[in-house]
Amino acid sequence: MEHRSRNQRNKNYRPMKNHREQPSDGPRKKKKFGQHFLRKQSVVDHMIERVSITPETTVMEIGCGDGFLTQSILHQTPCKNLLVYEIDPEWLHFVKEHIRDPRLHLNLKNILELDCETELKDHQPLVLLANLPYQVTFPILFLIQNHKHLFQEGVVMVQEEVAYKITASSGRGFSSTSLFLQHHFKWQLMERIEPGAFTPPPKINSRLLYFKPRFDQPTIPNEAAFWKFLKLCFNTPRQTLKNNLRTTHYPYQRLSEETLGLRAQQLSFDEFLTIWQLLMP
Repeated sequence: MEHRSRNQRNKNYRPMKNHREQPSDGPRKKKKFGQHFLRKQSVVDHMIERVSITPETTVMEIGCGDGFLTQSILHQTPCKNLLVYEIDPEWLHFVKEHIRDPRLHLNLKNILELDCETELKDHQPLVLLANLPYQVTFPILFLIQNHKHLFQEGVVMVQEEVAYKITASSGRGFSSTSLFLQHHFKWQLMERIEPGAFTPPPKINSRLLYFKPRFDQPTIPNEAAFWKFLKLCFNTPRQTLKNNLRTTHYPYQRLSEETLGLRAQQLSFDEFLTIWQLLMP
């Protein structure tokens, strides 16, 4: 039996007949915006296949570039609306001229300045599909975390190294940021994308990441202080917990010597939570 995605099962699904390159003419790609435009159709197909999009779903895209992902979302899914946020007025105008669809809503805006509660609340739950600008990946993810109740799920493309940091559970790359993002989202590593899949090609590999907001997290007493405490624990990753905490106001002497001799990268979220309950003010 032929495999079909959840989106293809919908009677309103309209597949693209052939892979089509976007017109080669267009505005200059700007390094300051991290503009590396995807050119591999199978990557876009896998992004769309991974999420559930119905005629009631609003899809959100951050940074449309020349519309490579944009047109695939509109052709391959029955989405109700596609909200696009683009910081570059020249490329936004380019997409406006080349892609016509009543479901497409183009917005000239820096995503980090978006008032999510005002502009997105009437469109929830949202599905996010985006090739994130690498230089602002974490600020965008923190923005989504602050408004995660608006999102159903999503797939984002990030630097491969960043993807590993987000999903790490120990060792190199594992940090307080890993724990924070894993506390708020379920993550799944998807395929690696080589530099040659982009124009111009970046110098590093990229990776697709699937995410789904979590609302089943354990309660953290004095949560804001807890995350600040974790940053202190990871302050110097190669140092032991004792060395990272000895200059702080926390009564680290309450911990066993065995625990104090560990590095933060050797501890799990549950272990940190236990430590926090012993040391919190």
